Amino acid sequence: MPTAKPTRHKEIERKFDVTESTVSPSFDGLNAVARVELSPAESLDAVYYDTAGHDLAAHKITLRRRTGGSDEGWHLKLPAGADARTEVRVPLEAGTDTAPADLLDVVLAIVRDRPLAPVARISTTRHIQLLYGADGVALAEFCDDQVTAWATDGDEQAWREWELELLSPDADPALLGRLGNRLLDAGAAPAASGSKLARVLGSAPAPAPTPEDPVHRAVAEQVAELVEWDRAVRADVWDSVHQMRVTTRKLRSLLKESEESFGLTDDSWVLDELKALAAILGVARDAEVLAERYEKSLADLPAELVRGPVHERLVDGAQKRYAVGHRRSLAAMRTTRYFRLLDALEELATSEPVTTEGAEHKPVTVDSAYKRVRKAARAADAATEDRDEALHRIRKSAKRLRYTASALGAAKVAGAAKEIQTLLGDHQDSHVSRAHLLQEAEAAHAAGEDTFTYGLLYQREYEFAEAARLQVEDALAALQKAVRKL
Repeated sequence: MPTAKPTRHKEIERKFDVTESTVSPSFDGLNAVARVELSPAESLDAVYYDTAGHDLAAHKITLRRRTGGSDEGWHLKLPAGADARTEVRVPLEAGTDTAPADLLDVVLAIVRDRPLAPVARISTTRHIQLLYGADGVALAEFCDDQVTAWATDGDEQAWREWELELLSPDADPALLGRLGNRLLDAGAAPAASGSKLARVLGSAPAPAPTPEDPVHRAVAEQVAELVEWDRAVRADVWDSVHQMRVTTRKLRSLLKESEESFGLTDDSWVLDELKALAAILGVARDAEVLAERYEKSLADLPAELVRGPVHERLVDGAQKRYAVGHRRSLAAMRTTRYFRLLDALEELATSEPVTTEGAEHKPVTVDSAYKRVRKAARAADAATEDRDEALHRIRKSAKRLRYTASALGAAKVAGAAKEIQTLLGDHQDSHVSRAHLLQEAEAAHAAGEDTFTYGLLYQREYEFAEAARLQVEDALAALQKAVRKL
Protein backbone atom coordinates (compact mmCIF):
# COMPACT_ATOMS: atom_id res chain seq x y z
CA MET A 1 0.00 0.00 0.00
CA PRO A 2 1.49 3.41 -0.95
CA THR A 3 2.42 5.80 1.85
CA ALA A 4 -0.08 8.65 2.34
CA LYS A 5 1.18 12.05 1.28
CA PRO A 6 1.41 14.88 3.82
CA THR A 7 -1.48 17.29 4.21
CA ARG A 8 -1.13 20.88 5.38
CA HIS A 9 -3.40 22.74 7.77
CA LYS A 10 -3.12 26.26 9.12
CA GLU A 11 -3.71 26.62 12.85
CA ILE A 12 -4.72 29.94 14.37
CA GLU A 13 -4.80 29.49 18.11
CA ARG A 14 -3.85 30.87 21.50
CA LYS A 15 -2.86 29.06 24.67
CA PHE A 16 -3.65 30.08 28.24
CA ASP A 17 -2.31 29.13 31.65
CA VAL A 18 -4.90 28.31 34.31
CA THR A 19 -4.96 26.78 37.78
CA GLU A 20 -6.83 23.64 38.80
CA SER A 21 -9.57 25.74 40.37
CA THR A 22 -10.18 28.06 37.40
CA VAL A 23 -13.82 27.85 36.29
CA SER A 24 -14.50 27.26 32.59
CA PRO A 25 -15.42 30.43 30.67
CA SER A 26 -18.83 31.37 29.36
CA PHE A 27 -19.38 32.34 25.73
CA ASP A 28 -22.94 33.55 26.26
CA GLY A 29 -23.80 36.93 24.80
CA LEU A 30 -21.31 36.86 21.94
CA ASN A 31 -23.08 37.75 18.70
CA ALA A 32 -20.83 35.51 16.63
CA VAL A 33 -21.56 32.40 18.72
CA ALA A 34 -25.04 30.93 18.20
CA ARG A 35 -24.52 27.75 20.23
CA VAL A 36 -21.89 25.78 22.13
CA GLU A 37 -21.63 22.02 21.84
CA LEU A 38 -19.75 19.72 24.21
CA SER A 39 -17.75 16.91 22.58
CA PRO A 40 -16.69 13.65 24.24
CA ALA A 41 -13.42 13.83 26.16
CA GLU A 42 -10.32 12.68 24.27
CA SER A 43 -7.22 10.91 25.56
CA LEU A 44 -4.16 11.99 23.57
CA ASP A 45 -0.64 10.60 23.85
CA ALA A 46 2.25 12.16 21.95
CA VAL A 47 5.96 11.43 21.69
CA TYR A 48 8.06 14.39 20.54
CA TYR A 49 11.23 14.02 18.50
CA ASP A 50 14.25 16.28 18.05
CA THR A 51 18.01 16.18 17.61
CA ALA A 52 20.34 15.91 20.61
CA GLY A 53 20.92 19.66 20.36
CA HIS A 54 17.18 20.41 20.13
CA ASP A 55 17.62 22.06 16.73
CA LEU A 56 13.91 21.92 15.93
CA ALA A 57 12.97 23.50 19.26
CA ALA A 58 15.49 26.29 18.61
CA HIS A 59 13.49 27.13 15.46
CA LYS A 60 10.15 26.84 17.33
CA ILE A 61 9.27 23.70 15.38
CA THR A 62 7.77 20.53 16.87
CA LEU A 63 7.60 17.01 15.49
CA ARG A 64 5.40 14.49 17.26
CA ARG A 65 3.77 11.10 16.90
CA ARG A 66 0.30 11.33 18.42
CA THR A 67 -2.19 8.58 19.13
CA GLY A 68 -5.80 9.23 20.09
CA GLY A 69 -8.16 11.93 18.91
CA SER A 70 -9.59 12.63 15.50
CA ASP A 71 -6.28 13.74 13.99
CA GLU A 72 -3.89 11.10 15.30
CA GLY A 73 -0.74 10.73 13.25
CA TRP A 74 2.61 12.38 12.73
CA HIS A 75 2.43 16.17 13.09
CA LEU A 76 5.10 18.71 12.13
CA LYS A 77 4.27 22.22 13.34
CA LEU A 78 5.98 25.23 11.78
CA PRO A 79 5.77 28.92 12.75
CA ALA A 80 3.50 30.89 10.41
CA GLY A 81 3.13 34.30 12.06
CA ALA A 82 1.42 35.65 15.16
CA ASP A 83 -1.00 33.08 16.67
CA ALA A 84 -0.49 30.90 13.58
CA ARG A 85 1.30 27.71 12.72
CA THR A 86 1.33 25.42 9.72
CA GLU A 87 0.75 21.80 10.67
CA VAL A 88 1.92 19.13 8.24
CA ARG A 89 0.30 15.75 8.93
CA VAL A 90 0.97 12.18 7.90
CA PRO A 91 -1.26 9.28 9.09
CA LEU A 92 0.19 6.64 11.39
CA GLU A 93 1.57 3.45 9.97
CA ALA A 94 1.18 0.40 12.18
CA GLY A 95 4.28 -0.59 14.12
CA THR A 96 6.54 2.32 13.13
CA ASP A 97 8.04 4.94 15.42
CA THR A 98 10.32 6.42 12.75
CA ALA A 99 9.42 9.87 11.49
CA PRO A 100 8.12 9.77 7.88
CA ALA A 101 10.66 10.84 5.28
CA ASP A 102 8.16 13.31 3.77
CA LEU A 103 8.00 15.20 7.07
CA LEU A 104 11.73 15.08 7.68
CA ASP A 105 12.36 16.49 4.23
CA VAL A 106 10.46 19.67 5.16
CA VAL A 107 12.98 20.46 7.92
CA LEU A 108 16.05 18.79 6.43
CA ALA A 109 17.97 22.07 6.30
CA ILE A 110 17.64 22.19 10.11
CA VAL A 111 17.99 18.51 11.00
CA ARG A 112 20.45 17.58 8.21
CA ASP A 113 21.99 14.17 8.91
CA ARG A 114 21.73 14.42 12.67
CA PRO A 115 19.65 11.58 14.16
CA LEU A 116 16.25 12.23 15.72
CA ALA A 117 15.23 10.67 19.01
CA PRO A 118 12.36 11.08 21.51
CA VAL A 119 12.86 14.11 23.76
CA ALA A 120 9.51 14.11 25.59
CA ARG A 121 6.21 12.34 26.01
CA ILE A 122 3.00 14.25 26.72
CA SER A 123 -0.35 12.73 27.67
CA THR A 124 -3.44 14.92 27.60
CA THR A 125 -7.03 14.47 28.69
CA ARG A 126 -8.93 16.97 26.57
CA HIS A 127 -12.42 18.37 27.15
CA ILE A 128 -13.74 20.19 24.07
CA GLN A 129 -16.39 22.80 23.44
CA LEU A 130 -17.25 23.58 19.80
CA LEU A 131 -18.53 27.09 19.11
CA TYR A 132 -20.95 27.44 16.16
CA GLY A 133 -22.10 30.45 14.21
CA ALA A 134 -25.70 31.16 13.18
CA ASP A 135 -25.14 29.34 9.86
CA GLY A 136 -24.26 26.13 11.70
CA VAL A 137 -20.57 26.28 10.83
CA ALA A 138 -18.09 25.50 13.63
CA LEU A 139 -16.17 28.72 14.21
CA ALA A 140 -13.82 27.78 17.03
CA GLU A 141 -12.79 25.09 19.45
CA PHE A 142 -12.15 25.59 23.15
CA CYS A 143 -10.04 22.89 24.81
CA ASP A 144 -9.60 22.35 28.54
CA ASP A 145 -6.50 20.16 28.86
CA GLN A 146 -5.18 18.16 31.80
CA VAL A 147 -1.57 17.46 30.92
CA THR A 148 0.99 14.98 32.22
CA ALA A 149 4.44 15.14 30.66
CA TRP A 150 7.90 13.66 30.89
CA ALA A 151 11.14 14.88 29.34
CA THR A 152 13.50 12.01 28.52
CA ASP A 153 15.96 13.33 31.09
CA GLY A 154 13.52 14.88 33.58
CA ASP A 155 10.82 14.24 36.15
CA GLU A 156 7.09 14.02 35.59
CA GLN A 157 5.26 17.32 35.22
CA ALA A 158 1.51 17.98 35.40
CA TRP A 159 -0.57 21.06 34.72
CA ARG A 160 -3.83 22.36 33.29
CA GLU A 161 -4.08 24.68 30.29
CA TRP A 162 -6.63 26.05 27.83
CA GLU A 163 -6.41 26.27 24.06
CA LEU A 164 -8.58 28.36 21.77
CA GLU A 165 -8.44 27.67 18.02
CA LEU A 166 -10.32 29.12 15.07
CA LEU A 167 -11.75 26.35 12.87
CA SER A 168 -13.45 28.15 10.01
CA PRO A 169 -11.24 29.66 7.29
CA ASP A 170 -13.90 32.34 6.91
CA ALA A 171 -13.92 33.27 10.60
CA ASP A 172 -13.10 36.87 11.46
CA PRO A 173 -9.51 36.87 12.90
CA ALA A 174 -10.69 39.40 15.48
CA LEU A 175 -12.97 36.67 16.87
CA LEU A 176 -9.95 35.03 18.44
CA GLY A 177 -9.36 38.14 20.51
CA ARG A 178 -13.00 38.45 21.57
CA LEU A 179 -13.16 34.81 22.59
CA GLY A 180 -9.79 35.12 24.31
CA ASN A 181 -11.11 37.98 26.42
CA ARG A 182 -13.73 35.60 27.86
CA LEU A 183 -10.92 33.27 28.92
CA LEU A 184 -9.03 36.13 30.52
CA ASP A 185 -12.20 37.26 32.33
CA ALA A 186 -12.50 33.72 33.73
CA GLY A 187 -9.04 34.00 35.30
CA ALA A 188 -6.74 32.62 32.62
CA ALA A 189 -3.43 34.21 31.69
CA PRO A 190 -1.63 34.16 28.34
CA ALA A 191 0.57 31.06 28.26
CA ALA A 192 4.15 31.58 29.34
CA SER A 193 5.27 28.89 26.87
CA GLY A 194 4.46 28.74 23.19
CA SER A 195 3.75 25.00 23.26
CA LYS A 196 3.42 22.07 25.63
CA LEU A 197 6.82 20.82 24.51
CA ALA A 198 8.48 24.16 25.26
CA ARG A 199 7.09 23.96 28.79
CA VAL A 200 8.41 20.42 29.25
CA LEU A 201 11.88 21.15 27.93
CA GLY A 202 12.21 24.45 29.71
CA SER A 203 14.33 27.14 28.14
CA ALA A 204 15.03 26.70 24.45
CA PRO A 205 18.63 26.67 23.22
CA ALA A 206 20.01 30.18 23.46
CA PRO A 207 20.20 31.87 20.06
CA ALA A 208 23.62 32.80 18.80
CA PRO A 209 24.62 36.34 19.84
CA THR A 210 24.08 39.01 17.21
CA PRO A 211 27.44 39.87 15.62
CA GLU A 212 28.63 43.41 16.19
CA ASP A 213 30.34 43.67 12.81
CA PRO A 214 27.71 44.74 10.23
CA VAL A 215 28.91 42.40 7.49
CA HIS A 216 29.00 39.43 9.87
CA ARG A 217 25.52 40.42 11.03
CA ALA A 218 24.30 40.53 7.41
CA VAL A 219 25.80 37.08 6.76
CA ALA A 220 24.01 35.69 9.83
CA GLU A 221 20.71 37.12 8.57
CA GLN A 222 21.20 35.62 5.13
CA VAL A 223 22.07 32.18 6.53
CA ALA A 224 18.74 32.25 8.39
CA GLU A 225 17.03 33.36 5.16
CA LEU A 226 18.64 30.48 3.28
CA VAL A 227 17.13 27.95 5.69
CA GLU A 228 13.70 29.58 5.32
CA TRP A 229 13.84 29.55 1.52
CA ASP A 230 15.07 25.96 1.59
CA ARG A 231 11.76 24.97 3.17
CA ALA A 232 9.80 26.94 0.56
CA VAL A 233 11.71 25.28 -2.30
CA ARG A 234 10.90 21.85 -0.88
CA ALA A 235 7.22 22.85 -0.89
CA ASP A 236 7.62 24.20 -4.45
CA VAL A 237 6.33 27.64 -3.48
CA TRP A 238 6.22 30.04 -6.43
CA ASP A 239 9.43 32.08 -6.87
CA SER A 240 11.14 30.21 -4.00
CA VAL A 241 13.91 28.77 -6.18
CA HIS A 242 14.69 32.27 -7.40
CA GLN A 243 14.74 33.68 -3.87
CA MET A 244 16.93 30.88 -2.54
CA ARG A 245 19.34 31.47 -5.40
CA VAL A 246 19.38 35.21 -4.67
CA THR A 247 20.15 34.47 -1.01
CA THR A 248 22.93 32.06 -1.99
CA ARG A 249 24.54 34.63 -4.27
CA LYS A 250 24.09 37.37 -1.71
CA LEU A 251 25.93 35.26 0.86
CA ARG A 252 28.78 34.64 -1.56
CA SER A 253 29.05 38.36 -2.37
CA LEU A 254 29.15 39.35 1.30
CA LEU A 255 31.76 36.71 2.13
CA LYS A 256 33.94 37.65 -0.84
CA GLU A 257 33.70 41.32 0.01
CA SER A 258 35.09 40.64 3.49
CA GLU A 259 37.18 37.50 2.94
CA GLU A 260 39.94 38.32 5.41
CA SER A 261 37.47 39.02 8.19
CA PHE A 262 35.98 35.55 7.73
CA GLY A 263 39.33 33.82 7.32
CA LEU A 264 38.60 33.02 3.67
CA THR A 265 40.49 33.30 0.40
CA ASP A 266 39.32 33.46 -3.21
CA ASP A 267 39.62 29.68 -3.54
CA SER A 268 37.92 28.80 -0.25
CA TRP A 269 35.70 25.71 -0.38
CA VAL A 270 32.62 27.47 0.97
CA LEU A 271 32.71 30.08 -1.81
CA ASP A 272 33.00 27.37 -4.46
CA GLU A 273 30.10 25.46 -2.91
CA LEU A 274 27.87 28.54 -2.85
CA LYS A 275 28.66 29.14 -6.52
CA ALA A 276 27.85 25.51 -7.36
CA LEU A 277 24.57 25.63 -5.43
CA ALA A 278 23.54 28.85 -7.21
CA ALA A 279 24.27 27.17 -10.55
CA ILE A 280 22.09 24.18 -9.69
CA LEU A 281 19.22 26.42 -8.60
CA GLY A 282 19.73 28.54 -11.70
CA VAL A 283 18.48 25.79 -14.02
CA ALA A 284 15.02 25.84 -12.45
CA ARG A 285 15.06 29.60 -11.94
CA ASP A 286 15.86 30.38 -15.59
CA ALA A 287 13.17 27.99 -16.81
CA GLU A 288 10.60 29.54 -14.46
CA VAL A 289 11.47 33.04 -15.70
CA LEU A 290 11.19 32.00 -19.35
CA ALA A 291 7.86 30.25 -18.81
CA GLU A 292 6.36 33.35 -17.20
CA ARG A 293 7.95 35.64 -19.77
CA TYR A 294 6.60 33.74 -22.76
CA GLU A 295 3.19 33.21 -21.16
CA LYS A 296 2.78 36.97 -20.83
CA SER A 297 4.27 37.82 -24.21
CA LEU A 298 2.02 35.39 -26.07
CA ALA A 299 -1.05 36.56 -24.15
CA ASP A 300 -0.27 40.14 -25.21
CA LEU A 301 -0.16 39.22 -28.92
CA PRO A 302 -3.27 39.19 -31.12
CA ALA A 303 -4.35 35.61 -31.75
CA GLU A 304 -3.61 35.85 -35.49
CA LEU A 305 0.08 36.55 -34.73
CA VAL A 306 0.51 33.38 -32.70
CA ARG A 307 1.21 30.79 -35.36
CA GLY A 308 1.90 27.12 -34.80
CA PRO A 309 2.48 25.28 -31.51
CA VAL A 310 4.47 28.18 -30.04
CA HIS A 311 2.88 27.94 -26.59
CA GLU A 312 3.71 24.25 -26.36
CA ARG A 313 7.34 24.79 -27.33
CA LEU A 314 8.00 27.92 -25.29
CA VAL A 315 5.73 27.81 -22.23
CA ASP A 316 5.07 24.11 -21.79
CA GLY A 317 8.69 23.30 -22.63
CA ALA A 318 10.01 25.79 -20.06
CA GLN A 319 7.65 24.44 -17.42
CA LYS A 320 8.93 20.92 -18.06
CA ARG A 321 12.52 22.14 -17.73
CA TYR A 322 11.56 23.86 -14.49
CA ALA A 323 10.19 20.57 -13.12
CA VAL A 324 13.44 18.80 -14.03
CA GLY A 325 15.52 21.62 -12.54
CA HIS A 326 13.44 21.61 -9.37
CA ARG A 327 13.96 17.87 -8.93
CA ARG A 328 17.70 18.30 -9.42
CA SER A 329 17.75 21.12 -6.89
CA LEU A 330 15.97 18.95 -4.33
CA ALA A 331 18.39 16.10 -5.00
CA ALA A 332 21.33 18.44 -4.28
CA MET A 333 19.59 19.73 -1.13
CA ARG A 334 19.39 16.18 0.28
CA THR A 335 23.11 15.46 0.11
CA THR A 336 25.81 15.39 2.77
CA ARG A 337 27.67 17.95 0.68
CA TYR A 338 24.81 20.43 1.13
CA PHE A 339 24.56 19.72 4.86
CA ARG A 340 28.26 20.45 5.33
CA LEU A 341 27.82 23.75 3.46
CA LEU A 342 25.04 24.74 5.87
CA ASP A 343 27.27 23.73 8.80
CA ALA A 344 30.09 25.88 7.45
CA LEU A 345 27.83 28.86 6.85
CA GLU A 346 26.43 28.69 10.38
CA GLU A 347 29.96 28.56 11.75
CA LEU A 348 30.95 31.62 9.72
CA ALA A 349 27.79 33.45 10.77
CA THR A 350 28.55 32.99 14.45
CA SER A 351 32.33 33.48 14.28
CA GLU A 352 34.20 36.51 15.50
CA PRO A 353 35.98 38.59 12.84
CA VAL A 354 39.40 37.12 12.15
CA THR A 355 42.36 39.27 13.13
CA THR A 356 45.94 38.33 12.31
CA GLU A 357 48.66 39.67 14.55
CA GLY A 358 50.81 42.16 12.71
CA ALA A 359 48.49 42.26 9.72
CA GLU A 360 46.48 45.34 8.88
CA HIS A 361 43.09 44.36 7.49
CA LYS A 362 41.30 47.11 5.64
CA PRO A 363 37.65 47.39 6.65
CA VAL A 364 35.04 46.86 3.99
CA THR A 365 33.72 50.19 2.74
CA VAL A 366 31.10 51.34 0.28
CA ASP A 367 33.78 53.20 -1.67
CA SER A 368 35.92 50.10 -2.23
CA ALA A 369 32.90 48.20 -3.52
CA TYR A 370 31.85 51.13 -5.72
CA LYS A 371 35.26 51.19 -7.42
CA ARG A 372 34.47 47.79 -8.96
CA VAL A 373 31.28 49.16 -10.49
CA ARG A 374 33.11 52.16 -11.90
CA LYS A 375 35.84 49.94 -13.34
CA ALA A 376 33.27 47.59 -14.93
CA ALA A 377 31.39 50.58 -16.40
CA ARG A 378 34.56 51.95 -17.99
CA ALA A 379 35.36 48.55 -19.45
CA ALA A 380 31.84 48.31 -20.91
CA ASP A 381 32.24 51.75 -22.53
CA ALA A 382 35.47 50.62 -24.15
CA ALA A 383 34.15 47.22 -25.26
CA THR A 384 33.84 46.71 -29.00
CA GLU A 385 32.84 43.04 -28.80
CA ASP A 386 30.72 40.95 -26.44
CA ARG A 387 29.05 44.04 -25.01
CA ASP A 388 26.36 41.91 -23.35
CA GLU A 389 29.01 40.22 -21.22
CA ALA A 390 30.52 43.61 -20.32
CA LEU A 391 27.14 44.84 -19.15
CA HIS A 392 26.68 41.64 -17.16
CA ARG A 393 29.94 42.40 -15.30
CA ILE A 394 28.53 45.81 -14.33
CA ARG A 395 25.49 44.04 -12.94
CA LYS A 396 27.59 41.64 -10.86
CA SER A 397 29.64 44.51 -9.44
CA ALA A 398 26.50 46.53 -8.70
CA LYS A 399 25.02 43.53 -6.93
CA ARG A 400 28.05 43.18 -4.65
CA LEU A 401 27.92 46.92 -3.94
CA ARG A 402 24.21 46.70 -3.13
CA TYR A 403 24.69 43.93 -0.56
CA THR A 404 27.70 45.64 1.00
CA ALA A 405 25.97 49.02 1.19
CA SER A 406 22.88 47.43 2.70
CA ALA A 407 24.98 45.68 5.36
CA LEU A 408 26.75 48.96 6.19
CA GLY A 409 23.51 50.94 6.42
CA ALA A 410 24.03 53.01 3.24
CA ALA A 411 20.43 52.66 2.11
CA LYS A 412 20.51 55.22 -0.73
CA VAL A 413 23.60 53.65 -2.27
CA ALA A 414 22.02 50.21 -1.94
CA GLY A 415 18.87 51.49 -3.63
CA ALA A 416 20.81 53.05 -6.51
CA ALA A 417 22.86 49.87 -6.96
CA LYS A 418 19.66 47.81 -6.94
CA GLU A 419 18.28 49.94 -9.79
CA ILE A 420 21.35 49.12 -11.91
CA GLN A 421 21.12 45.47 -10.95
CA THR A 422 17.44 45.38 -11.94
CA LEU A 423 17.96 47.09 -15.28
CA LEU A 424 20.85 44.86 -16.24
CA GLY A 425 19.07 41.82 -14.83
CA ASP A 426 16.23 42.56 -17.26
CA HIS A 427 18.83 43.00 -20.00
CA GLN A 428 20.45 39.66 -19.14
CA ASP A 429 17.11 37.83 -18.98
CA SER A 430 16.32 39.24 -22.43
CA HIS A 431 19.69 38.06 -23.71
CA VAL A 432 19.02 34.54 -22.42
CA SER A 433 15.51 34.63 -23.87
CA ARG A 434 16.74 35.64 -27.33
CA ALA A 435 19.24 32.81 -27.39
CA HIS A 436 16.49 30.39 -26.41
CA LEU A 437 14.11 31.78 -29.04
CA LEU A 438 16.71 31.19 -31.76
CA GLN A 439 17.17 27.62 -30.58
CA GLU A 440 13.43 26.92 -30.50
CA ALA A 441 12.88 28.63 -33.86
CA GLU A 442 15.47 26.33 -35.44
CA ALA A 443 13.72 23.29 -33.94
CA ALA A 444 10.34 24.55 -35.15
CA HIS A 445 11.71 25.18 -38.65
CA ALA A 446 13.18 21.67 -38.78
CA ALA A 447 9.73 20.31 -37.83
CA GLY A 448 8.10 22.26 -40.66
CA GLU A 449 6.33 24.74 -38.34
CA ASP A 450 5.66 28.43 -38.92
CA THR A 451 8.43 30.45 -37.23
CA PHE A 452 6.91 33.92 -37.66
CA THR A 453 5.99 34.28 -33.98
CA TYR A 454 9.50 33.46 -32.82
CA GLY A 455 10.89 36.30 -34.88
CA LEU A 456 8.27 38.67 -33.51
CA LEU A 457 9.11 37.70 -29.93
CA TYR A 458 12.83 38.03 -30.66
CA GLN A 459 12.39 41.59 -31.88
CA ARG A 460 10.33 42.48 -28.82
CA GLU A 461 13.03 41.03 -26.55
CA TYR A 462 15.69 43.06 -28.38
CA GLU A 463 13.70 46.26 -27.93
CA PHE A 464 13.13 45.46 -24.27
CA ALA A 465 16.86 44.92 -23.72
CA GLU A 466 17.75 48.15 -25.50
CA ALA A 467 15.25 50.10 -23.39
CA ALA A 468 16.88 48.74 -20.24
CA ARG A 469 20.40 49.40 -21.52
CA LEU A 470 19.62 53.01 -22.38
CA GLN A 471 18.64 53.69 -18.77
CA VAL A 472 21.88 52.35 -17.32
CA GLU A 473 23.90 55.52 -17.88
CA ASP A 474 21.47 57.61 -15.83
CA ALA A 475 21.36 54.90 -13.16
CA LEU A 476 25.16 54.90 -12.93
CA ALA A 477 25.12 58.69 -12.53
CA ALA A 478 22.55 58.39 -9.74
CA LEU A 479 24.74 55.80 -8.04
CA GLN A 480 27.79 58.04 -8.23
CA LYS A 481 25.78 60.89 -6.71
CA ALA A 482 24.59 58.65 -3.85
CA VAL A 483 28.16 57.50 -3.11
CA ARG A 484 29.49 61.07 -3.07
CA LYS A 485 26.87 62.06 -0.50
CA LEU A 486 28.12 59.55 2.04
